[in-house]
Amino acid sequence: MPPVQEARSIFGRLGYTVSGDGPDMLAERKWRTVQVTALSSREASDCRPALTDGGTEPRYRLRCFVTWDDHINALRERLRGIDLPYEWAIIGVSDNGGDDYEVVHGANA
Repeated sequence: MPPVQEARSIFGRLGYTVSGDGPDMLAERKWRTVQVTALSSREASDCRPALTDGGTEPRYRLRCFVTWDDHINALRERLRGIDLPYEWAIIGVSDNGGDDYEVVHGANA
């Protein structure tokens, strides 16, 4: 199961307005719109469907993938192996609850 509620909570605490149902949502704050995708453990290991939006031009220049913290490395390696047309980051959340999370930025991943 993807960490949808955790993704909503993190972006809400950061002052973003979050819209959308399910694992795909938009987080908006000031001039910034981030396309957020919550990925289950299986999707984080094979994230190609979440990455291919059907076109060559991304609708949003900023993407954030939220997954369980034990899948950050696998997702990071997959993202680094693809020439993506947007800036990306990964947020890894604990399945033990709590407010702790780890952020991995694409530029320094």
